[in-house]
This record gives sequence, structure tokens and C-alpha cells, in this order.
Amino acid sequence: MARILVADDEEGVRSFIAEALEVEGHAVTTAADGEEAARLLSKQGVDLLVTDLRMPGMDGLTLLRKVREEQPDVEVIVLTAVGSVESAVSAMKAGAFEYLLKPVGSPAELRLTVARALERRALLNLKTEARQSTSEVVLSWGAPTMGPVVEALRKVAPTQATVLLVGESGTGKEVAARALHQWSERSEGPFIAVNCAALTETLLESELFGHEKGAFTGAVAQRRGRIELAQGGTFFLDEVGELKAELQAKLLRVLQERRFERVGGTRTLEADVRWVAATNRDLKTMMAHGEFREDLYHRLAVFPIRLPSLRERREDLRPLAELLLRRIGEELGRPGLKLSPEASERLESFSWPGNVRELRNALERAAILADGAVVESRHLWLDPTSAPTSTPTPAMGARLPDKTLEELERMAIEQAIADEGGNRKRAAQRLGIGLRTLYDKLRRYGMQ
Repeated sequence: MARILVADDEEGVRSFIAEALEVEGHAVTTAADGEEAARLLSKQGVDLLVTDLRMPGMDGLTLLRKVREEQPDVEVIVLTAVGSVESAVSAMKAGAFEYLLKPVGSPAELRLTVARALERRALLNLKTEARQSTSEVVLSWGAPTMGPVVEALRKVAPTQATVLLVGESGTGKEVAARALHQWSERSEGPFIAVNCAALTETLLESELFGHEKGAFTGAVAQRRGRIELAQGGTFFLDEVGELKAELQAKLLRVLQERRFERVGGTRTLEADVRWVAATNRDLKTMMAHGEFREDLYHRLAVFPIRLPSLRERREDLRPLAELLLRRIGEELGRPGLKLSPEASERLESFSWPGNVRELRNALERAAILADGAVVESRHLWLDPTSAPTSTPTPAMGARLPDKTLEELERMAIEQAIADEGGNRKRAAQRLGIGLRTLYDKLRRYGMQ
């Protein structure tokens, strides 16, 4: 939950607020005056400040202005006595989210105000993240196979048409979705992404639609879902082929009616979002096997676009690798990392079955192995299942192990999980399947 700092010179008020918010799972720190609060703020980050306006020494208004200047992303709620509403108005003008009259009416009133403040902070952060992440979107550096893709994205972006992005795992479907958002009329709104394979069915439903207090065990407060948070923006539904039948039906209703209810709720809410979905699975084959609803497919595939694999866009590989390596260098605190000509040639000769995701992983490993500013060919570990040395590949026509297809699949799953240190999400990405599909196979083979 959130990190909250409470500043008030009355110990009883501090305790009351702390207890009321800790019940919701928030991490609450208290300060007896403005100076102590300022010291704590300089040492630790918080999401929300709840401060009394009248305190000895540094008062709440001075503290508020200091926070606005030094940590503008922190939301502030001010507490004021009944006779000091004028001071509260001044605090609102200085950037406070809301004010509450002392004594606070009830824990419920406090929690509701805090929840609203934290929701606004989350929305602002999402909007900022969307702008930053799409400000330098580059989809291609001239690969002929990407020309029609970029043109199609440009043409459909200004419309409200639902777009379905298909392609192998790691081909950059989320990057394409962010480009759609950036080029659309909703670019100033939030870009919200949900990975359908990363959550259980119950959690995914709550994540999509939100829930009301008491809707299920652990639902101690109302929570807005991702669709609701995406109002006025773009909603990206990644790995949509992993949705189970019940959620497919609920998603279809939202797409058809543009309305939904929170889990456990009765109030109907509008879904004012632009829908973009993505999958690396063959939805038509799934439809033929009864695993994916045909009516949902046609709702999603209003404008389907296929993202080519990295091996189909060789012209993009070198500049893409250079861009990724620059970003990796910045993340590692080693800006200016470059590829040697030999390393670039080796990258271009590899098939990249895992596409851009595999390329980034290879570059990150190489950056860690490299001592200087230049990544050499010897640093590239393109076969992560073995040591970083050249390993001969089986000759064409070589006989496969005398195993059944199921045994080979089980071996591949065991190897992928072992290679990823037990991380099943990364193992699924390595295998090119969704996380939910991996769990289904683990159950089938008794490997859980």
C-alpha cells in the first residue's frame, strides 16, 4: 500500500490517524511537528503527507510549500480547526489535495479522503509515465517489412477502432501499443496495460474491473480497476489469448456496451477507453478448439496488425541493439556503452527466436561481462543454456533423442525453468508461451 507521513503536535490525533490508516495496510510514520516532518521527508520518500496547519515552529502551510517545492509528486491533506477554514483555503491554493476539519469525523471519512488522494497521485504518475515512455517511440529504422506496419498504425491511431496486435513473443507489441496511444487523440490521457497471463483469474477480474468493499475476503476498501483508471486514455490488454472463458464473456460485454460494474458492485460505470489487445497465440486455432470466443475475437480484431519477428527485419537489428545498449548502460550507471564491429556482426548473424526481449537480455549480460565501454564479440552469450563459448549446433538431419513429443515438451519446460532460476514468468517468455499456458502444462505433467 502507500507510505504516509502524519504531522501533528497532538499525540492523540497522530495515533488516531495512524491506527485508522494502518488497518488499510498503509505504512504510517508520525512526526510531532513540522521540523521533524521535514527531516523525515528529506530522508525517506512518501506518497502522502497528512499535516496539521497549526503547529509550533514550522507550521503546516510552510511544510506544505516546502513539500511542493522539493517533492511535487507527494499529495498533501491538511487538518484544520473549525474556525480556521480561511487558512485551509490558503493551503488548497498552495497545492493541498484536500482539507479535513478537526476533530476528524470518523476513520471512514479519513480513509476515503486518503484513498482519493492516492488515486489522484497514481493517475498523475501513470500520465507522466505514458508521456515519458512514448516521447521517443521508434518502431523501425528502415526495415521494409516494418513500413506497412508503421503506416497501418499511423492510419488507425486517430480513430477509435479496436486494434489487435499479433506476433511472436518479444516482437514489441507493447511498444506498438504505446505508439498508437501517442499518435491518437487520447495521448494526454493515461496508457494502462494489463498482462492477462501474469495474474490468477480472480485477481485479474479485480484488477480489470475494481471491487467494492467486502466483495471478497481481503477487500477491506473500495478499489478502482484498471479500466476505470484508463478513462479518457488507452487500455492495453496484453496476452489476451490467456483469458479464461468466464472473463472472456465479461470482457465481451464491456466491449459491446462500453459499461461495467466493479466486482461486488451494482453501479454501472462507463468505459471511456480506446482498446488495444495483443497476443502471441493463434486465436483462430483456439476458436476452432473452443478455447476462445469467436464473438470476442471479432470485437478485438476490428483492425488486426501483425508485428514481424526480428529475423524478418534485419535492417533494424543493429540500430535497435545500439539503442538498447545505451539504455542498459544508463541503468547500470555506465553511460556510453558501444558495440564493437565484430559484436554487431555476431548479433546480425543470430536468429533471435526470442526477438527483441532476447536481444535485450543478451545485451544486458554482455554489458555486465564487459569491463570497459566497448562490448566485444566475446562478451555476447547468445546461448544462455551453456557457457559463453562457441558451441557447435547439431547438423541438419541429426537424429533427435528417442523421446515422445510430450517427453520433449516436458524436458524443454524443465530446462527453461532451470535456466531462469525457477522464475516461471521468464521461463514462459523463453518458451514463447503465456504464463497461464505454462501453468496448465505444469499441472498436466504433474510438475507443480
